[in-house]
Order: sequence, then C-alpha cells, then structure tokens
Amino acid sequence: MDTVECLFVFVVLVGRVSDALDNGLALTPTMGWLHWERFMCNVDCDSDPKNCISENLYMQMADVMVKEGWKDVGYEYVCIDDCWPSHQRDAQGRLQADPKRFPGGIKKLADYIHSKGLKLGVYADVGKSTCAGYPGSLGYYETDAKTFASWGVDLLKFDGCYMDWTLLGEGYMNMSKALNRTGRSILYSCEWPLYEWSFHQPNYTAICETCNQWRNSADVYDSWASVKSILEWAATHQDIIVPSAGPGGWNDPDMLVIGNFGLSHDQQQSQMALWAIMAAPLLMSNDLRDICPRSKELLQNKYVIAISQDPLGKQGHRTAKDNNFEVWERPLSKNRLAVAILNKQEIGNPQGFPISTIPGWMICVHKCDVTQILPQYKDMGVQTLQSDVAVPVNPSGTTLLIITPINSKRFYNMQWWDTPIKKNNGSIL
Repeated sequence: MDTVECLFVFVVLVGRVSDALDNGLALTPTMGWLHWERFMCNVDCDSDPKNCISENLYMQMADVMVKEGWKDVGYEYVCIDDCWPSHQRDAQGRLQADPKRFPGGIKKLADYIHSKGLKLGVYADVGKSTCAGYPGSLGYYETDAKTFASWGVDLLKFDGCYMDWTLLGEGYMNMSKALNRTGRSILYSCEWPLYEWSFHQPNYTAICETCNQWRNSADVYDSWASVKSILEWAATHQDIIVPSAGPGGWNDPDMLVIGNFGLSHDQQQSQMALWAIMAAPLLMSNDLRDICPRSKELLQNKYVIAISQDPLGKQGHRTAKDNNFEVWERPLSKNRLAVAILNKQEIGNPQGFPISTIPGWMICVHKCDVTQILPQYKDMGVQTLQSDVAVPVNPSGTTLLIITPINSKRFYNMQWWDTPIKKNNGSIL
C-alpha cells in the first residue's frame, strides 16, 4: 500500500470553542429513532395505513423499541419529523396535530411514549412554513415552545426552510430561549449551519451555545454515495466543526439508514463505525417492525455504542488517507483510542492495512492492547510500536479498533489528539 501520511493541523485546540448550551441535556450523543428518511411525508393513511405519518406509527415503533431491546441499549427518543400538523393553527394560534392521523393529539401520544420509558421528539420550522408546507413557527416561537412543553415533548427538531438566511441565527436563538423559559427539559436539534453554509461560514460559537445538536450538510439518502458525501464534507470541514462538539452539543451528520435498502452490510458497518467515531447522534430511520437480523445486531452492538457514548465527549476526525484507505480516530476515556479504517475501494478482495501506520499508533510507546470491534469482535492481543500486523478491510467496509496503551503515560498525557489533523489537504507527499 501507499504510505499513509499523518495530516497534522497547526492550530492547537484546547477544549471547545465555547461553552455548550447549559440545559443539562445531550451530555452524550442522542440515540433514538426518527421517521423522515424511511417514511418521508406519507400522509395517505387510507391506502397505506401501516406506513403513513400517524400516531399508530410512533406507538408501534415505541412498542418494538421496548420489546426488541432497543431501549435497553440506549435508543430512547421516538421522533416525529415533518408532516404531522394540521394545515391551520387553532383559534388561539397554536399548532395542532392532524385530527385524522393523530386523533388523540400529541399530548396523548407523548403520554403513551412516556409510559414505555421513552421520550418523544417533534418537528417544527424556524421559518413561515415547514419544508413540506405545514405551518412554521416564525412569529410564534413563544407560543409553540409553550405548546410543546404542555404536550410533554422531550426533543424539538427545528428546521430552516422558508426563512431569510440573515435572520436564521436570531430565530434559532429566540426559540432556544423560549424553550428554556418553559421550564421543561427539551433537547434542541437545530439545522442552523446547514442553511447558512451556502452563504458564509456559520458562527459555531453561537450555535453550540444555542443548540444541543446541529445539522451541517445535506440530507442523507439510502445510498452509499450519500453516506460517502457526508463523510467527505465532515472531513473537509473538520478543522471548523470538530472544536464545537462536546458534552451538551454535537455535530449531526443526519440519520442512520442501516436496515433499509441501499447499503450493503459492509457499508452499513461503515456508517455505524464512522458515526460513532464522529460522536454523531445515532438517530435511526428505518422500520424497526421489520428489520434484517444482521442490521439489528449491528445497531445494537454494545461495543460500538460504547464508543459513541464515551464520556470523554471528544469528536473524532479523519487523520489520514491515501488512494485506498481513510483512517478516522477518536480519543476515548481511560486513555484509549478508537480507530476506524475505511477501505474506499468498491471492487476486489479485502485489503490489508498495517496497524503500525495508524497516525495514533504513536501512543504505543511500549505496548498496546488492541481489540477489533468490527466487522467482528476479536481480541488481537498485545502489540508493540513495531507491530507488523495488518488488518483486512472489505471493499467499502470499515475495520473498527480500540487501542489501549500499556505503560505509556508520557505519550497519552500529551493528548496529541487535541491537534486536529490536516496537512496538504490529505494528499500523500
């Protein structure tokens, strides 16, 4: 293989660019289920009652999340996306659920979700309309925040359609303040930077003081090309976005599409591994009532989830690449390092990757314990700095490792990973 070059950034990042939103929520990345990518804006309950956006869909997902072990491994939010409301507000100017599809209203649904030990998320928009044309919150921030709190909502996904981009920041900050004034703990999921990047670089200091998580890049589709484009965007902008992430606020690369139709199993493993490395919210968009057993096992993998939820709260990033491979690394608690090795080739056999070429391998001054998490769990034993072991990585697949230094305090106390990695645009010298 070609030599993999370490891509050091020259600006040292000490901590985050600013304090996170102080509402006590999202201390680790959010986990749950969100309807959009799989079910979109299907409101035809006459011809497709099983899959339309209705209270039945969310109740059934909640039932499955409890019965099938999703809640037990950490998935706790059941989230409604666009297309739930009536097209008109009520006489008091309040949003109301479509009466045919949500006959009990959102309060009844929230009570049901809470009875299962889960939490309910709902969707609204900072502008005059939602992306699908339902009433937006512009001019109604206080009213809508109070309405959501009265219903018992636990998460608000706040989109950015139909809004003058120069007013986005003001709108997102005003809704954040309105939510906090309700006195209810409501996790705030923003799309603020997504809608500003077309015009200028967003103010991530303000964003992470306002929101618990925020979308940066395009919607995910059920395709490998879409997942790859999101990863490339994150890597290209990592020197800007990584410093903003940490307990209380996270970069959101969009939903997990694992268990749907467009990804091979290796590609599903790649999405799961790299979302964990990026400390991304793990919000599935799939049909949990009918999911492939292998996809279910992957989504419930306790070792990958432990990386995602690591209490150190540092986002990982791409540290090396060449024509065939990318290396992504994330520092973990207890002085450990998670490493995802992505094989970018989409042809041929598995390719070997020498672990000694991982940029973070320098923490193995003396010895390291190495554990392979994906594609299968395997204890690789004690390795040294000069190890000649090469791990196989399937085409479009990812091998996920955890490296634990043995007697290497001198190195890992330097926290070399606090300098995000970028040199020569990732190219090989």
